[in-house]
Amino acid sequence: MKQTKERVAEIQVSYRPAISNKPVIISALDAFVEIVEFFPPDTIALQEKFVVMYLNRCNRVLGVYPLSIGGITGTMVDIRLILSVALKVAATGIILAHNHPSGNLQPSSADKDLTGKIKDACKYFDISLFDHLIIAPDRKYFSFADEGEL
Repeated sequence: MKQTKERVAEIQVSYRPAISNKPVIISALDAFVEIVEFFPPDTIALQEKFVVMYLNRCNRVLGVYPLSIGGITGTMVDIRLILSVALKVAATGIILAHNHPSGNLQPSSADKDLTGKIKDACKYFDISLFDHLIIAPDRKYFSFADEGEL
């Protein structure tokens, strides 16, 4: 029986972010202004969406990743995907955001539990979780950081 060797691919890493004109986030309002655009007015009252904003060490936005779109009362959030994207873009901070189609801005116990899990997971990679925003269809928001929930 002839044995063949499989070739192993070389991994090559490059990093060339174009961030010179990206906004700097210093408050929950700054984050909201940038991230609300990822919640289309046509669907914000219909289904939940979860997005993650990635920041560099100077709190300059590297980009926003639309993590998931769900149903009327929830959406799937995979912490491994959040962190894998953070590592790929060399982020040192993240801001989470999701909408409540009902318009209720109060975080549910599931929202609080998830935020705690993500915060704990971020610690292993020295990534800061700066905030978690809940956005309502009327474009109002709740900030975990401003309310002392982080």
